[in-house]
Amino acid sequence: MLLMRIGAPGAEKPAVRASDSDYVDVSDLVTDFDEAFFGGGGLERIAGPVADRIAAGDVRPFDDQRIGAPIARPHQLLCIGLNYSDHAAETGAEVPKEPILFNKSPNTLVGPNDDVRIPRGSVKTDWEVELGIVIGKRTSYLDSPEQARDHIAGWVLVNDVSEREFQIERGGQWVKGKSAETFNPAGPWLATTDEIADVRDLDMWLDVNGVRRQTGNTKTMIFDPYVVVHHLSQFMVLEPGDLINTGTPPGVGLGMKPPVYLQPGDVMTLGIQGLGTARQTVVAPR
Repeated sequence: MLLMRIGAPGAEKPAVRASDSDYVDVSDLVTDFDEAFFGGGGLERIAGPVADRIAAGDVRPFDDQRIGAPIARPHQLLCIGLNYSDHAAETGAEVPKEPILFNKSPNTLVGPNDDVRIPRGSVKTDWEVELGIVIGKRTSYLDSPEQARDHIAGWVLVNDVSEREFQIERGGQWVKGKSAETFNPAGPWLATTDEIADVRDLDMWLDVNGVRRQTGNTKTMIFDPYVVVHHLSQFMVLEPGDLINTGTPPGVGLGMKPPVYLQPGDVMTLGIQGLGTARQTVVAPR
């Protein structure tokens, strides 16, 4: 299934994508795609009714409705840094020996086509197309990466927007450069694990103003998604609905010579094979 949330910010309704043009409303079956849904067997519960409704033609057109992030605000939004060998090289960093972990404020989550706002005082706001993991059940002390497969609800396209001065030059943890409002567009949908044949071989890309900046594939990840979930489970409890951003391929603004950063009016378009596309316009600080 391809899970979506449709409607105005704060009033999104849960839905399942039926085709390019329409969807199934499941707001009568579940309240939201949140911790209670994923942790309470929600995917299994709606699968039959969704199939029945699609077969019966009980679908609604997308028209011009806003698409929100495909999950409600997660308990945790975790990120893995320098997880592509070619991206580590472009930043001059050593390839990490184990996943580099940092967190991002969960209230950065916005829809796939919502505006991205440059924070006050920013001169180095950057882009990062990434694969996101959504946790499907409470996860702690997994025995192996293989066991992680049963703890993942699905995959989502994300843009891990970053302010490089705040992240690198202002001291402390990376979280300061990652947590400005609107800094985590996600969607348009969450693809359940059965929808993606091999998450470790997905093409991904990002353009700025129609110019290709990032081209990559998840097969160049240093630590694949299953290794990441297993690793994190040794240090913390992952809750249903938690989101993990897994790193970005080369082509970020920081790695260009000279570096290039986002300005108001810029447009980012991005996509991952099987996970759809997104488009975000950059707007000025408040």
